[in-house]
Amino acid sequence: MTGILRLKTSPASWPAVAMMCFLLLFFAPKEASVLAQDAPQEEVVDSVAVVEEEAIENLVANPSDTASRDSTLVSASKESANEAIGALQKLWDSFYFNLPKMLIAMGILALAWLLAKALRALLQKTIGRWQRSSAITTLALIAVWLLAIGIAVSVVAGDIRALVGSFGLIGLALSWSLQTPIESFTGWLLNSFQGYYRVGDRIRVGEVIGDVYRIDFLTTTVWEIGSPEQPGYVQAERPTGRMVTFPNNEIVTGTIINLTGDFPYVWDELSVAVANESDMELTLNVFERVALDLLGSYMAEPAHLYENLLRKAGLEDAVPDKPQVFISLQDSWTNITIRYLVGARERGKWKSEVTLRILQEMAKPTYLEKIIPVYPRQQVQYISPDGVPVDAMWFRNADDESA
Repeated sequence: MTGILRLKTSPASWPAVAMMCFLLLFFAPKEASVLAQDAPQEEVVDSVAVVEEEAIENLVANPSDTASRDSTLVSASKESANEAIGALQKLWDSFYFNLPKMLIAMGILALAWLLAKALRALLQKTIGRWQRSSAITTLALIAVWLLAIGIAVSVVAGDIRALVGSFGLIGLALSWSLQTPIESFTGWLLNSFQGYYRVGDRIRVGEVIGDVYRIDFLTTTVWEIGSPEQPGYVQAERPTGRMVTFPNNEIVTGTIINLTGDFPYVWDELSVAVANESDMELTLNVFERVALDLLGSYMAEPAHLYENLLRKAGLEDAVPDKPQVFISLQDSWTNITIRYLVGARERGKWKSEVTLRILQEMAKPTYLEKIIPVYPRQQVQYISPDGVPVDAMWFRNADDESA
């Protein structure tokens, strides 16, 4: 009966396996075996087994010879100690033999550090104003360090096959144990070259909304702002004072909403509920006039910019340069919706101003009986025995006649 032995290892154990292989490669290189071959060749025997076999034969031949047995055990102990000392000596000889290689490898890493520092200064001076300069500089420094580490490892190993094997084990370990950091680094690369968001942009990622403060290799940090749709300490679109950090793999696996990217304006709406008995035509005219007085001149430039962006993208569409007013029916009231284009960071301010102007206009005596706001109210309807709606006086007259 045969069986298969399966070794189940967690992803976190792969770096330990790779490190152990590297240590074995470092302390037992090819040159150490060459030195061992140059030494005088002697027959290798298992001294402990031989001594034990001789001791057993002596005991069988002379069971009463206690002194001979003790001397045999002492001899076996000495042989074991000599073997241990010999192993330590070989380990020390291997380390001493690799000491020059270690020094050369450290020198290579020191030169790589100096080269990386000089290359960073050069790139910042030449392409520092370019939007993607940070990504180019980082990739160049990573390439320098990878090349330097590869050369240093090859110097210590002395065999390109061992170097390739080491990189294979390390790559396997990284692919298993660092999946999220690798995805985050990939997201950082995509954002660096595609420009999904930059420092200073107002973005929304999952449940996080805020202004981008810092972008690192693996994470992005934003200053959080409040939102009516999100739970928090602040409901208005104002800074909460909290800094939120999320991994860059959200760029690969999630959805990024940039509110201030190429177009720093957004459409916003304000809905006002009025009673169905209101003069709807008058209500529409009043609301449109109030919004036009407040936002008419403000919307002209954003609307023109929006049209140009749509035209460049092949999505030609007419963008209104003035606020628009729409009407919609609800269960027991009517909604008047004002739609306008404002800056993404000014939505709260403009909505508050439009609301105030509408309330002030509705409170004027001219519109008190014509634009009726919706309040909680109860309506009683009287039905006659014939099933016809009647007023309360009908029941009074009916009571008088019956009396």
